[in-house]
Amino acid sequence: MEMLQKLLSPLLSVQSQTGSSSNQVIGSGTLAHKVRIVDGSLSKVAGTGSVMLSRDFTLNSVLLVPNLDCNLLSISKLTKEKRCITNFSSTHCEFQDLDSGKTIGNAEECSELYILKERHDPQEQPQMTVGEFLAQEGIVHLSSCVDTPQQNGIAERKNRHLLEVARSLMFFMNVPKLFWGQAVLTAAYLINRMPSRVLKFQTPCQTLLKSFPTTRLISTVPPKIFGCSVFVHINQQHRSKLDPRSLKCIFLGYSSNQKGYKCYSPVTRKFYYSMDVTFFETQPYYPKNDIQGENSTQEYQFWDLESFSESPITTENHIPPESFNQPESIVDLWDKEHIQEETEERALSQQTHEAEPGPNPSKLPGNNAPDGTVDSELENDILNMPIAWRKGVRSCTQHPIGNFISYDKLSPTFRAFTSSITDIQVPQNIQEAFKYPKWKAAVDEEVRALEKNGTWEITDFPRGKKPVGCKWIFTLKYKADGNVDRYKARLVAKGFTQSYGIDYQETFAPVAKLNTVRVLLSLAANLDWSLHQLDVKNAFLNGDLEEEVYMDIPAGLETTSNFNKVCRLRKSLYGLKQSPRAWFERFTKVVKGYGFVQCQSDHTLFVKHFPEGKLTIIIVYVDDIILTGDHEEKIDLLKKLLTKEFEIKDLGNLKYFLRMEIARSKKGIAVSQRKYVLDY
Repeated sequence: MEMLQKLLSPLLSVQSQTGSSSNQVIGSGTLAHKVRIVDGSLSKVAGTGSVMLSRDFTLNSVLLVPNLDCNLLSISKLTKEKRCITNFSSTHCEFQDLDSGKTIGNAEECSELYILKERHDPQEQPQMTVGEFLAQEGIVHLSSCVDTPQQNGIAERKNRHLLEVARSLMFFMNVPKLFWGQAVLTAAYLINRMPSRVLKFQTPCQTLLKSFPTTRLISTVPPKIFGCSVFVHINQQHRSKLDPRSLKCIFLGYSSNQKGYKCYSPVTRKFYYSMDVTFFETQPYYPKNDIQGENSTQEYQFWDLESFSESPITTENHIPPESFNQPESIVDLWDKEHIQEETEERALSQQTHEAEPGPNPSKLPGNNAPDGTVDSELENDILNMPIAWRKGVRSCTQHPIGNFISYDKLSPTFRAFTSSITDIQVPQNIQEAFKYPKWKAAVDEEVRALEKNGTWEITDFPRGKKPVGCKWIFTLKYKADGNVDRYKARLVAKGFTQSYGIDYQETFAPVAKLNTVRVLLSLAANLDWSLHQLDVKNAFLNGDLEEEVYMDIPAGLETTSNFNKVCRLRKSLYGLKQSPRAWFERFTKVVKGYGFVQCQSDHTLFVKHFPEGKLTIIIVYVDDIILTGDHEEKIDLLKKLLTKEFEIKDLGNLKYFLRMEIARSKKGIAVSQRKYVLDY
């Protein structure tokens, strides 16, 4: 084959100059100055000469015929000059060296011609040819010393990076070492798509596309967790009607030449490449082991017996996990003789607590069982029960809460506060609210706010529409000293009954980012800016609805005139899916009308620059607003403008925002979450 490949290469070079085909057709002879081709015509020979195939091998009498569509090889000259044998059969042709008998090439029959196929031999170019080429070009080849990887730092650092990422991927999902190659490929895939500080926080793929804009990445699928459990959909042509429609596999990365995920089934021992994959990224395919290397499922089996011990479990006498191994076949355990009535289980649990006031987890409940022993028959019966049957009803009478909690040590003020909480009853519906004057006044206040904003209009119920329900929510607002501030009643729509595309479209509304708030606090502290806080009352009622939404008449507002009618909502209402978005769009429109510019990195931040070089900043979180800047007159003017559009409550200097307590002094601004920690 080596001799034939050498023979083939100059013929290919002749073919590249004449435009002939790359396939080699075996002929039977040649003419001196003209060549007779297949159609019987004669073609002139443009040139003749010798071709040096190698240093020791030269092919003589090579003819250049431009009109030929393919290269012809003379069998007679080949067998005479190169001492080889040609064996023809009905399907192929074989060339053998006459001296050694070794096969040096073959050709296959096609359309009554024998086509000599070009085959690449990896041993065709020995290692020395690289050195010879470098020597001819004047290139000095330097290599690192043996067992000295430090001399090749760039490549070694990249190898270490790949292995560290691959090792993390495998450890996280407990992937066996036999998949290390797939882990390295996945690591390379992820590294190429992650920003790098060396590339100015761009990904290698982005850098590649900048240099080669026409390049298309083969695989651009979203990344998933390596080693998780997946289910690959089985196409209809590969399964019958009763076969499962998916196959459980392990996710092993991404295909290098297809746009799909690479999944492997240890059962079938096959790789599957598909985009129709269902991922369970929180479930590893191979179960994780604990630190000692034991299966972690034993721990779960041990805690199934928690119902036998109502007291805290001690570490001195705990039941070994080995005694609670799950049986191989659960079906065999569900015999009718093991199933007990729930009343029997309760009686058994009650008898156990009466017999042992302080049960030890190492002692399972039994009938007249001596101390330190376990009734094996009862143990088997209980273990064979379902978990829900074993738990029964827990008893808390052994540790009454009155023995640990008391109001005796509370201060008089706080004791009065707790008493006021228990004395005031929060109504559950509108009928109960009407029985108390203060709650009725709260309902009237909410109704006036709804009517003032023009929230709805009463209309006939249109055919084909589905109205949204509503309900009243009642809460108490307290002052800092614990006294009741006000009684709050709010009408809330049942937005969970809405249907996408019918009575709502988009629902997203941005909120202030915590990092943005921190930056504003830092600017205010360093530049000595003032911080003001505003609260928008009934903020969602100010949003304009674009969709056609109908709501039932609220409870307590039904009259004979609006019987069998509904409310056509014109403004957004608390509880509607699109209410936050409608309110924010209305607020954005109003603020932009005052000349403020919306920030692109945080859409809840609005900035306005003045000609004298000063500025005013607004940041909003739903209905809480912070104002700051170095122009106090413009801040006061902004408050007045917002009061004309919305019902604004000026809370003064910023004190509490996003569960953060803000305290300001000459030394700076202190931020704390003490109240949040105590409340939650």
